[in-house]
Amino acid sequence: MKSAVETLNPTRVRLTVEVPFEELKDSLDAAYKKINQQVTVKGFRQGKIPARVIDQRFGRGAVLEEAVNDALPKFYTEAVNEGELNVLGQPDVDITELKDGELLAFTAEVDIRPALEIPDYSGIEVEVDAVEVSDEDVTKSVEQLRERFATTSPVERAAQDGDVLTLNLEAKVDGEVLEDGVAEGVTYTVGSGELLDGIDEAVTGVEAGGSATFTSELKGGSAEGKEAEVKVEVTEVKSRELPELDDDFAQLASEFDTFEDLQADSRKRLEQMKKYDQATQAQEKVLDELLKLVEVPMPEKLLADEIETRKHNLVNHQLGQMGLDLAKYLEIQGKSEEEFDAETKEQAEKGIKTQFILDELVNKEKLNVSQEELTEHLMRRAQSSGMSPDQFAQAVVEGGQVPMLVGEVARGKALAVVVEAATVKDSNGEVIELDDEDETAETVEASEAEGAEEKPEA
Repeated sequence: MKSAVETLNPTRVRLTVEVPFEELKDSLDAAYKKINQQVTVKGFRQGKIPARVIDQRFGRGAVLEEAVNDALPKFYTEAVNEGELNVLGQPDVDITELKDGELLAFTAEVDIRPALEIPDYSGIEVEVDAVEVSDEDVTKSVEQLRERFATTSPVERAAQDGDVLTLNLEAKVDGEVLEDGVAEGVTYTVGSGELLDGIDEAVTGVEAGGSATFTSELKGGSAEGKEAEVKVEVTEVKSRELPELDDDFAQLASEFDTFEDLQADSRKRLEQMKKYDQATQAQEKVLDELLKLVEVPMPEKLLADEIETRKHNLVNHQLGQMGLDLAKYLEIQGKSEEEFDAETKEQAEKGIKTQFILDELVNKEKLNVSQEELTEHLMRRAQSSGMSPDQFAQAVVEGGQVPMLVGEVARGKALAVVVEAATVKDSNGEVIELDDEDETAETVEASEAEGAEEKPEA
């Protein structure tokens, strides 16, 4: 076999391959054997039909077609290896010559990873938010905990802000009650804004047994978006009572004996959360600066496939589960289709660039992934997916996704190397140190999810 590589652009090549006919012998034998098992000829046992009879009855062309289809992947792979190409996705193959007994010639155009030059990245400098927890932050955190331990009790008075009501609802459009416009026993907190626009004003001042009518635009159901006349009956009014912020509350809501200790723990937790957010912010900003430093030619076919995949997943999975189509989604987002397409393309490009650059860094820095690192990453992914580690691991293995997970961990380690070399300062001008590779791996994963996943290499 002879092969030659022609560079069409920095991200695409054309392979020209010539195969002497004798190298097709194994594939021809396999083709005859396969056809033998599929056809019957009077006078011959199935599987024992001579090749010359198959040629006469079914045509030599059918045999050649079967043999070539069987042989092409092997010869393509040999040509890729011979040319030391790092290919992406599937090739576009064109058979240019097929002479029985003499020669098979074909071309294959395919995207390749572009050659990248990673410049010195030690000069990257980013600024992140300082870790500052105010007394107001602590108070808000404690209040949220307090809300969880609120109690309710029926009252014989008109509903007011903060009360918990039990409601019956009936919606009419053009005077007709909607089939899906009736609901009974609905629990609603006045002022929460969780049901319909105008309901808070309607029920405020109404006692149990009373009713009110208001007009509102429906947010879902068969008449979504239409103006409806809604009748609301209040069947019960309950007041919400919050516990006193004292030592008894601390013992009720936490493992602490005193309210002071509860407050101190809340401050500590908020500081940890802000440090995590600070680290994530630093990693995202460092990654953005790294992307600016490297010129990355974009494989057009790969990018087009990624954009299409992203759109397909959004429309058929995410929006489908919410009962929305793309037009309604864009209306809710306040975006035109052109704006959506531009954003999708930008995100896909960022995802592909991130993978290319960090994979190049993995090679440059000779980074390896240990079994322990892979297991830790798998555990985190399992937790975020809602599956048990064993279930997630089985799904990963059965789906052939182990290399994908290894790639995620390796790219996380590559970004950690860049973050460590960069200068990260907070908004107070203080230099901060970041060394959590687990968080860095999650940052890479999120960045790639925003963009588009790279196609498996052939």
